[in-house]
This record gives sequence, C-alpha cells and structure tokens, in this order.
Amino acid sequence: MKFLLVFDFDHTIIDENSDTWIVKCAPERKLPNGLRNSYQPGYWTEYMGRVFVYLGDNGVKEDEMKRTMTTIPFTAGMIDLLGFIGENKELFDCIIISDSNTVFIDWILKAADFHKVFDEVFTNPAAFSSTGYLTVEHFHAHHCAKCPKNLCKRKVLKEFLDKQLEQGVSYTQIVYIGDGGNDLCPVMFLKKNDIVMPRQGYTLEKKISQMAQSLSPVQCSVLVWSSAIDIMSYLKLLIKE
Repeated sequence: MKFLLVFDFDHTIIDENSDTWIVKCAPERKLPNGLRNSYQPGYWTEYMGRVFVYLGDNGVKEDEMKRTMTTIPFTAGMIDLLGFIGENKELFDCIIISDSNTVFIDWILKAADFHKVFDEVFTNPAAFSSTGYLTVEHFHAHHCAKCPKNLCKRKVLKEFLDKQLEQGVSYTQIVYIGDGGNDLCPVMFLKKNDIVMPRQGYTLEKKISQMAQSLSPVQCSVLVWSSAIDIMSYLKLLIKE
C-alpha cells in the first residue's frame, strides 16, 4: 500500500514564483520594459532565458542568485507537511513536476534540507555556462495543445507511472497538489480513486470549479487547501484507513 504525492513547486511548495523572485537580483530590482513585454504565451522558458542573459550582462553571479533564491518563503504549513512526509517515506513516494528549473529547486530544497523527501524532480534543466550565465532548456518535447511548449505535466506523470509499473510499483492513490493552469492537464488524467488538491483562490481551483459548473467535472475527488496543514490532515486520514 503506497501513495504517490505529486507536487507543483511555485505557489505550492514555495509561496512565490521562483522565476519572478530572481528579478530581485536585477539592477533596481526590476527588468527593463522591453524585456518584460517580450513574453509570449506558451514561451515562458524562452522569456526566462532572456532574463538570465540580462542578469548575466549586469554582472549578477551564481552566489548572489543562490542567496536570493533561498530567501523565498515556503507556503504556510509546508515545512510541517514535508517533515511529516519525510517521517513516513515508506508510505509515500513523492515527486515534483514544475515549470521552474533544476538549479532553483535544488538550491531551495537543499537549503531547507528537504531534498531527501522527494524521489524525483521533473523540471526544466538549468546550468551555469563557462561565462557564469544561467541557461535553461525545455524539459521535453510533446504534442499536447493545452500545455506550454516546454512541459506537459500529464506526459511526465504518465511516463513516471509507466516506469514505476515496469518495476512492479503501483499506487493505491495519487494525490496531486498544485495551483496553476498547467496543472489541469495532469489532473484530467487522474482516476476516480485519486484526489486533486488545488490551492484555494488560484487558477487550478477556478478551472476545476468552472468544469463542474459546465457539467464536465474531473473524474477524481477534489479537496481544496489553503494551508499545507490541510494537506497533512488528509494524509494522516489516508494512512489511518
């Protein structure tokens, strides 16, 4: 009996967007208008590539970026929740599927000593170039029209579950914890016995409730959370059953 916990990262594990937080490193803590306005829907990774070039051009180094990123607050109750999961790892497999990047997530989880809670992190690969610039790449290629070019979270989840099955691991229930519009695609893949936990007041919750109103609700159960303590309460019930 094992449960799979799938977490988004920005606005779910941390209470901010890691990609917009890095702007605190920019001169005057803001980006020039031309750069800010260069974002095109579906091409966030390309936009962030330009942001990292701008930071590099302005002499922002890796250690300054790291110091800044590790000041991002965790969501209310999240430290308690991750501690609880860490103490019960025999019952929970735990993964992150995020549109952030490997460098940011790694810094933040290691600084708080939570990297061991997660079995795998699926996010855009990032690295520092020989000249000290942060570069980020697409996570994968996919054919899903609903998702941004660089990441379809449904595809990631499906491939992870297939790989686990090959190794003889199947899950009693999947618990999907997220907040954003790009979390809807994997949630649509969940089955009747699974559960989605959308963050209260965020896009994912709004989209799920719109679907219910138009009589095409998601298959899985829905439990809204505002503090990660809500999630922990649910997990405690699960393991009591």
